[in-house]
Amino acid sequence: MRIFNDLNAVAEILNPVVTIGTFDGVHLGHQKILQTLLDEAQRIDGESVLLTFYPHPRMILYPESHGMKLLQTQAEKMEKLAEFGLENLIIYPFSFDFSRLTALEFVRDILVNKLHVRKIVIGYDHQFGKNREGNIQYLKDIADTYEFEVIEIPAQDIDEVNISSTKIREALLKGDVKRAAVFLGQCYQLSGKVIRGRALGRTIGYPTANIEVNSDLKLVPGIGVYAVEVYVEGKTLRGMLNIGRRPTVVSTDNVNLEVHILDFQEDIYDKMITLRFIERVRDEQKFESVEALKQQLQKDEKFVRTSAEFNM
Repeated sequence: MRIFNDLNAVAEILNPVVTIGTFDGVHLGHQKILQTLLDEAQRIDGESVLLTFYPHPRMILYPESHGMKLLQTQAEKMEKLAEFGLENLIIYPFSFDFSRLTALEFVRDILVNKLHVRKIVIGYDHQFGKNREGNIQYLKDIADTYEFEVIEIPAQDIDEVNISSTKIREALLKGDVKRAAVFLGQCYQLSGKVIRGRALGRTIGYPTANIEVNSDLKLVPGIGVYAVEVYVEGKTLRGMLNIGRRPTVVSTDNVNLEVHILDFQEDIYDKMITLRFIERVRDEQKFESVEALKQQLQKDEKFVRTSAEFNM
């Protein structure tokens, strides 16, 4: 997959078939649209193109109230798009000035003059341009003038994308990572840097790696204890992840992420680590004593070690 961050640097694309969108999560709903894009490109010996924007338009248009929490970082999205077979990804730098382009300017100056689009694959409800004046009917009206074809994505597929995105977010915030995985087509994951904590876990035989998530916009699942798959230092291991406020040992208002990696003793401070959420084990609890906490951790460890979900 070729990646472009500047339209002036876009190399020649053969018979471009273009779709437009954020594709956060690249979940099963998105994948149906991408498959349509690939099929349409194949029909004319062309190449598939996704035109997306960064930062997310809502972050620019509503800087104080966008409330964005994304299912994927840019790096995760690019990896998934490449796996699916997308040939060209254009990440256009979204700005307030860009948002003032009229629908005609966007189509003429970017899709036609810059990308030389042959087909546009678009949803029935897609709106674009200043004051959202452009839509699929507008594209159909000017298609002959600019010599491109409009392929409409069926309403049920667009609705599936919207429903899936909503259900994924709702499931993750409730800690239902198994349900989220059904819609994503894979386990939810997040990455971050291992930072120094209080090292209290060592005193009860469960040392943890404290994780600083690598994006403030990344959605973190709800508070609780999770069975996770851990990618670190080229190894894939099982782990017990706690997302919460550590009420038994040192309660805090901040939500912390700390993972105990099974059968792993290496020093990984300042290293990057990736977690895949397998299933939720239990709620975070406040125990009467550190010893009671340790006994529960032993039960959690047994659960994680024997869980068949890791092999699904």
